[in-house]
Amino acid sequence: MKVALGKQLVIVMFACLLCAVTVLAQQLPIPKSAAEVPGPVVGTVMTKDYVRMAGRMAYVWAWPLVNMYNRRTSITRAPEPGLLGGFMPVAPLGQISMLSDYISPQQKAVACPNQDVVYGIGFFALDKQPAVLQVPDFGNRFWVYGLYDARTDGFAQIGKPYGTKPGFYLIVGPKWEGKIPGGIAGVARCSTDLANLIPRVFMDDTDQDRKAVQPIINQVVAYPLSEFDGKWKTKDWRKAPVFPMPESDSNSETRWVVPEKFFDQLPEVMQQVPPLPGEEALYSWIGSVLEAAAKDPETKKTLQKAAINAEKDLINPLFKWRYNGKPAGNNWNSPSNNAQWGTDYLNRTAVAKSNIFENRPVETKYFFTDCDGQGQQLDGKHLYKITFTREQLPPVKGFWSLTLYNEHHFFHPNRLNRYSLGTKNKTLQFNPDGSLTLYAGERSPGGDKESNWLPGPNGTFSLYIRAYWPDKPILVGTWLPPMVEKMR
Repeated sequence: MKVALGKQLVIVMFACLLCAVTVLAQQLPIPKSAAEVPGPVVGTVMTKDYVRMAGRMAYVWAWPLVNMYNRRTSITRAPEPGLLGGFMPVAPLGQISMLSDYISPQQKAVACPNQDVVYGIGFFALDKQPAVLQVPDFGNRFWVYGLYDARTDGFAQIGKPYGTKPGFYLIVGPKWEGKIPGGIAGVARCSTDLANLIPRVFMDDTDQDRKAVQPIINQVVAYPLSEFDGKWKTKDWRKAPVFPMPESDSNSETRWVVPEKFFDQLPEVMQQVPPLPGEEALYSWIGSVLEAAAKDPETKKTLQKAAINAEKDLINPLFKWRYNGKPAGNNWNSPSNNAQWGTDYLNRTAVAKSNIFENRPVETKYFFTDCDGQGQQLDGKHLYKITFTREQLPPVKGFWSLTLYNEHHFFHPNRLNRYSLGTKNKTLQFNPDGSLTLYAGERSPGGDKESNWLPGPNGTFSLYIRAYWPDKPILVGTWLPPMVEKMR
């Protein structure tokens, strides 16, 4: 009897002890928000290898953000909307500038431009005040307003694919809580105070359409909300003022990210761009290294060297098309999440390096290649043919084009002043079976085939297909871009 009672007493005491341990264990709550998660300890000693590693990661992650920051700083220096050098649109903060024709081969500010649309560009500081965008009646003409945040993600659906109606549209920042004026047709909220607008308006490569598009693009304007009076504004973009272009002997894109200055600019950029949900730890981690560098010259020097090496080792290779997106068939590559990168830092940075300001997939699908069907680098000393079967012409509701770029992803000057072929061209020669063969290379294919020829440099080049407002086969990946064949 006494033995049984003793055993019961031991069991009760053990149960009580378990309860006490359980209660004590529950006194440390599991974090339920990012703010409850402890971060790096200030003052921790960091080895050079650790600083280098963190610096390289920060460089790849923030390269597009610093790129956008510097573009806004440079492009918004203009005293009024106009053209830098007569061919590059620039405008003060809160406004845009439009071209009145295709973009010039002379411009080197944005890699991989296209000569299918009339472009515009503008940057906004939405923490200062919202911006009003005018959307005219484009009729049956394809158009889209590419609106990007500081991360190069699209944040609005304004364009032909969305059935957007003519009217005034308001662009506001993440914290804006003002009153929406009467007469505003819609509001788009950007996740960052820095916002960018690039209108694209399709234009045929004919004198008639160049004339017809002018009254429409003259209504494509943007201005601060304080200037909104409900009245339609117009600007004759053919008469836009011309500002002097700084001298440059570079054939590549303007150097928007300078490694030596990167980590001097990054703290301010990170203050202006709040973390996405889930990025709080990344910000805290990178911020701890930046804070250490601000206090220690050696740490700062190590970060600077890390940036220089990361530019060479990690960023420059992303210029190659095989590192952009994923294989799309026949040695072409294509991104599937353009302008909606989120935390896809690799593709976001690859596109920012090779071809910034892509539209979202439902607006445009992009296909690009440096190689022929055998995987060999395209070279102008050869002539290539690209044949779209009758069933293989890009299925689009908008338009499509094939563009040739030189080794720097810019147009190759040529006697025909021809840089792309596609829907805009009215002189293309189709084959008797309804297929379409285009040619690319330094030498002409001759005769009536020359209307289908993209002149190339005597050196390496790349090809690029744009499918504006693509149909389902392109979006789901069942449509394959054609083989690029080297001719004998």
